[in-house]
Amino acid sequence: MDILKKHYEKFILGVVLLGLVVAAGYLPFKISSEKQELESLTTTITTVKVEPLSNLDLTISQNTLKRVATPATINLGSPNKVFNPMPWQKAADERLVPMTSVGPAAAVVTNITPLYLRLSLDSVTVSDTGPRYVIGVQNEAAATPALRSKKQKYCSLNSKNEVFSLIEVRGKPEEPSQLVLELNDTGEKAIVTKDVPFQRAEGYMADLRYELEKKVWQDRRVGASLLFNNEDYIIVAINPSEVVLSAKSNQKKWPIKYNPTAKP
Repeated sequence: MDILKKHYEKFILGVVLLGLVVAAGYLPFKISSEKQELESLTTTITTVKVEPLSNLDLTISQNTLKRVATPATINLGSPNKVFNPMPWQKAADERLVPMTSVGPAAAVVTNITPLYLRLSLDSVTVSDTGPRYVIGVQNEAAATPALRSKKQKYCSLNSKNEVFSLIEVRGKPEEPSQLVLELNDTGEKAIVTKDVPFQRAEGYMADLRYELEKKVWQDRRVGASLLFNNEDYIIVAINPSEVVLSAKSNQKKWPIKYNPTAKP
């Protein structure tokens, strides 16, 4: 006991030092534990479980974009006539009608028919001088009805008339399979047989209708005169897609497109 009394300060100091050593050894473990706990707490707070997004319905947005991409068209003409007032004209019966409903603008081409030049091998005659060939010639586009009827031309090899020249006979001369003709106006080669004639469009004739006055013209050719709305017009051209009229009063040209769907 005397030793304890004499050295109790040293004993207490030793206990304190031992406690400090234990505390110093425990401190790293405590720090590591606290750090791990802080990291776990931070992760829990900052990391939020996010539910996956469902498929978005973009129908309204896509339809809006499509409408924006299509430019709006504002028609200030027909039928509104805001800045383009429609012209009117007095018809033959004194009624006021739209300009598009009177005159050539209101005429309708209901049919266009080709007019052909036809060449056919009609017969073959054999004589002492050799075979002669009878060629039928019909020009539907001729100027007068008398010239439109079929006429026969006699010819032999290398002969020429006002329409064609016979330049080649294929097959037996007395029974040819083909005759080759050369047309005088264009130099075109025309092949004819007994069964298949040659034909070429020489012009056209047209049928027209003028609804305002209930007028119908059929089989009109170039040069024909038409009267509607008290105005004279001449057909100056016909092609497969249109008829061109010319007003006698001022020679103004009026092309009228062929409308195959129009009623005759």
